[in-house]
Amino acid sequence: MLTIRPLTPARWTDLEALFGERGASGGCWCMFWRLPRAEFERRKGAGNRQAFRKLVQKGDPPGLIAYDGRTPIGWCAIAPRADYPALERSRILRPVDDEPVWSVSCLFVARPHRNRGVSTRLLEAAAAYARRRGGRIVEGYPVEPPGKVADVFVWNGLASAFRRAGYHEVARRSKTRPIMRRDSR
Repeated sequence: MLTIRPLTPARWTDLEALFGERGASGGCWCMFWRLPRAEFERRKGAGNRQAFRKLVQKGDPPGLIAYDGRTPIGWCAIAPRADYPALERSRILRPVDDEPVWSVSCLFVARPHRNRGVSTRLLEAAAAYARRRGGRIVEGYPVEPPGKVADVFVWNGLASAFRRAGYHEVARRSKTRPIMRRDSR
């Protein structure tokens, strides 16, 4: 039974259990797009964890957690694109147009639950979450590798999962990085 809930301060320990010591991927703690690169690198690990926890404690959920029963098994970061200043500095992921968008910046699914549709469900829930909060367009930055790639390199999600969740490609400035959108109305 998969349920998806916003990350609130009361669910912080669930996120810690899901992310583990490494903060999901190399000490990121979902801060990669939120900080200037040098600051992100300097804070890797405990610093990023502390910064993300402070963000969660402010009470505006920065994403969604998927649960199998009571066990946290997946994560989707979803917020207005303006909350991710590092996206603005990306040549490949620069804005497509002037439309206000919500961005899916990260997807993480615990290893035993991968390849079971959890990412697709999280992406569908992200569109619904953005709609409830006034967002109309949800955008993601998945990878579309030419072959098999290690899971650690797909933290933005796979284009195939975005397609299954109703997103469509709106731009591609790199052979392996489409920008995909879903109108959440």
